[in-house]
Amino acid sequence: MMDDESDICAVPSQSALRDIRGTPMDLAVRKQLDKLDQHCRDFIARSPFLCIGTADAEGKADVSPRGDPAGFVQVLDDNTLIIPDRPGNNRLDTMSNIMANPNVGLLFFIPGFEDTLRVNGRATIVSDPAVLQRAAVNGKAPKVAIRVAVDEAFLHCAKALKRSRLWDAESRVDRKTMPSLAHMILEQTAPPQKPPTKREVAEADEFVEDDYKTGMY
Repeated sequence: MMDDESDICAVPSQSALRDIRGTPMDLAVRKQLDKLDQHCRDFIARSPFLCIGTADAEGKADVSPRGDPAGFVQVLDDNTLIIPDRPGNNRLDTMSNIMANPNVGLLFFIPGFEDTLRVNGRATIVSDPAVLQRAAVNGKAPKVAIRVAVDEAFLHCAKALKRSRLWDAESRVDRKTMPSLAHMILEQTAPPQKPPTKREVAEADEFVEDDYKTGMY
């Protein structure tokens, strides 16, 4: 095991990295589109889940999940997407980053598909009532949405998901192998000398489950 980061040999430049890894095949370069074609649109229409990568003005990065019924991302035209923002913890990491740095990267997943769709572009936060109303679920429209002006879109091969066996039922991990989300967060935030009590954990678990039932939209 390495003693510290100074023992790890960093690749010093892009040219050095290319010397190690080589150049991309021609098709891997040509597949990059400057707009959403019909295959991209069909993929997005079937996707119930995406990850959005953002960074603040200083380049500090963040990745956040977004999920809803399949087709929740609106495709307004070949270069415009709308992603509804549902109720959450109000940290607003993604949207705060967008306000400071509009560049975003999206990764779309479809359950059962091992290939993915990557979309890169520039985002803004919008509150247009007509746009938001089209994203309503159970009669509840989001308060804001993320509009993405698409610069690049391309399909990504299945190697990562094949290696991870993400959709393989035999690779599923029993959730009970780790504590509940609330339990872990309470332990992470408690003073070392005062771990959370069983009652505190139970109350926090109940709060989280209730929020899942009543605060999704």
